[in-house]
Amino acid sequence: MKRLVTLLIISALALTGCESDYTILPSANGIILTADRSVTAVGEGITFTTKDNNNTDITAETQFYVNDEPIEGNIFTSEEVGDFIVKAIRLGETSAALPIRFHDGSETNFVKRLLIEDYTGTWCGWCPRVAWAIEKLHTQTEDFVPVAIHRPSSNPSSSVYDPYNYDTTELENFIDIPGYPKGMLNRTTEWSGEQPDNLAQPVAFTQGENPRLGLALSPVVSNGSISLDVNVKFSKDFTGLKLVVYVLENGLIYDQHNYTIYYGGVDIIEDFHHNHVLRGVLTPLLGEPIDASQTVVNNTFTRTFNIAMPAAVTNAANIEFVAFIVDAQGRAVNVRKAVTGDVQDFEEL
Repeated sequence: MKRLVTLLIISALALTGCESDYTILPSANGIILTADRSVTAVGEGITFTTKDNNNTDITAETQFYVNDEPIEGNIFTSEEVGDFIVKAIRLGETSAALPIRFHDGSETNFVKRLLIEDYTGTWCGWCPRVAWAIEKLHTQTEDFVPVAIHRPSSNPSSSVYDPYNYDTTELENFIDIPGYPKGMLNRTTEWSGEQPDNLAQPVAFTQGENPRLGLALSPVVSNGSISLDVNVKFSKDFTGLKLVVYVLENGLIYDQHNYTIYYGGVDIIEDFHHNHVLRGVLTPLLGEPIDASQTVVNNTFTRTFNIAMPAAVTNAANIEFVAFIVDAQGRAVNVRKAVTGDVQDFEEL
């Protein structure tokens, strides 16, 4: 009886937000403002670009402001150390504010990426809208790493059965947002609205203050075993950090329910290609603590994994590895992915 009640609760939570009666929110085209770098040394230039939500470059039609003062063109340079706020205005519409900073040349910074965790299901008709948004986001930026977390049941007789279900109950309890789909940005912020029409929100996560830590991965897969080095370099002191490492699989083929207008608006999408699917976690799901003695300026922390291939993986040639650091509040600080054979260097700026 207890098991039956549990299954009913899971089904009810799963269906929350995934029924066919759904309200499409208004489009949020707006102005998407980005900088080629958010932090640089004095005397160096920062170049700004604006696009709309359909990836049309509108830079030439935009007036840029730094600390509320208009600038000529789309490049700004400062000869003094300091913080500045940039905004862009076009046809009376104003972008979100973008912080930038000039330092004295002594800082080490790293390429900044966004982690997107897409909670989805083959049974979930509204879930393709997040997958579509992720595909569309590639037209705006490549500075993000997607992970598809399939939920919620591994029981083939269940109405919410998903052959790629991975139990992330602990993580979902932590974020405490019921229902599917949901796209989480850097673990703790929900991608809001109709995601394909709100690309500005995830793009904003790739901008602004530098994470001041970078990752470099070196995975090798051989004879059903994984050997993986995850290196993390710090350019300032941190405390309370944790490491999370995922094993993902691409090219999984299974029919996908679809209530959306995307992918031709057809339900069911036959032989849908499911990519970046979570198949294994090499650390605790909420992270493996890193001792504070390791997370200090100029230090490189290395965690080595020698482990059997997760049993869920169907084709080892299609796997990728994702490693990221979370802070004491559980937010992802920076993330990087790699495939077998990569020997990555730190992406210092």
